[in-house]
Amino acid sequence: MSAAAPRLPALLEALGQRAPRGMVLGLDRVREALAALGDPHAGLAAVHVAGTNGKGSVCAMVESIAREAGLRTGLYTSPHLSRFAERIRIGGEMIGDAALEAALSAALERVPSPLTFFEALTVAAFVAFRDAGVDLAILEVGLGGRLDATNVIAAPLCTAITSIAFDHEALLGPTLADIAREKAGILKPGAPAVLGPLDPEADAAIEAAAQAVGAGPRVRVARAEHGGRAGEIAVGRAGSAGPGARATRVAGPARSAIEVELGLRGAHQAENAGVACGVAWQLAGRWPDIERALPAGLAAARWPGRLERLDAGGAQVLLDCAHNPHGAQALAAWLDEEGPGAARTALVFGAMADKGWGEMLQMLAPRAQRRFYVTPQGRAAAPLEALREVAPGEPIGDPGAAVAGAIEGAAPGELVVVTGSIYLVGEVRSALLGITPDPVVTL
Repeated sequence: MSAAAPRLPALLEALGQRAPRGMVLGLDRVREALAALGDPHAGLAAVHVAGTNGKGSVCAMVESIAREAGLRTGLYTSPHLSRFAERIRIGGEMIGDAALEAALSAALERVPSPLTFFEALTVAAFVAFRDAGVDLAILEVGLGGRLDATNVIAAPLCTAITSIAFDHEALLGPTLADIAREKAGILKPGAPAVLGPLDPEADAAIEAAAQAVGAGPRVRVARAEHGGRAGEIAVGRAGSAGPGARATRVAGPARSAIEVELGLRGAHQAENAGVACGVAWQLAGRWPDIERALPAGLAAARWPGRLERLDAGGAQVLLDCAHNPHGAQALAAWLDEEGPGAARTALVFGAMADKGWGEMLQMLAPRAQRRFYVTPQGRAAAPLEALREVAPGEPIGDPGAAVAGAIEGAAPGELVVVTGSIYLVGEVRSALLGITPDPVVTL
């Protein structure tokens, strides 16, 4: 902790004490708090990104492109893996202690009513972006969209919805159309929207919402091999790129196709890159250098905990935040294409009880010879014995012990895959990198 931020530990503790209130959706408290602080979000040039999966990756790509173009960026994402400060980044770096202290002090002490954990951090992010004088803020929706605290942005330069899949049905609704309508709540009059590949039911719901609000033009992303319609962004593997390559071809409406090397792993990142390019092309009307910055920005983008490889005790550990069936499907596809094969893969798996852990494990278990089942920190986790009923494995419980056992028994070239929960990945990543984590916040 820097000497310039003596009050930060107390503020972080006070912030963490708000987590037990859980998720309280709505915008009135946030608007009231921001008004008391001079509306730091007013006039902020912003990109707003929602989606079931992929929104963090898209935000990381857009931020990297904008920074490569010379813009001073602000990036607000959630959740964090190790430290609260990861959620607010200025110019590609985690917010400094003094700036975080000032922003949290405003959000926790100078507003008329107590905010929830996520609301307070959102308000703090807007204060930090104002104080830092960012040129562009990239905002990731926390949950849903319509009632998410980030949705106080009234006139984003561009919005994006990366994907729609089943998750948080108790809050967002039981059907894809219900979930899509909640996420479409970020669409704004006149603001262009970039849409990732969507199920027809979700696409129709979003299109109806866009027309109702008078949103700007919609640009959709599609896999090139699936054909496409006029006005779509087509993405696919570049040239003769073989399995495991991250060279991607992106062809936009009325633009020459570009071939880029993605910094993020996984075939699904081609679709995320298509969304990021769509957003960047919208921003290029204001900042022309963004067009030039696209290849370098996409190559430089990093997003920790997403198909992230770490060396650990002579073994390779792959960390992936897949925490629902849609995410597990993307991880399974990566293992099939780039992994070492089931005979040389160990799986350390733990999930929250309210997620589709059975379906996730059914996809991932056949792709590993050794399986270790753990209990992530936070709210109720999937029971270890229930995991064993889906696929045989060793119920260890403690993630650290399970990873250590998987590494110790790893043969040369074996890959240890840690997945199933963002909180699990954060815990293991902190331990492997020697990071002292902030308390776990499960919302």
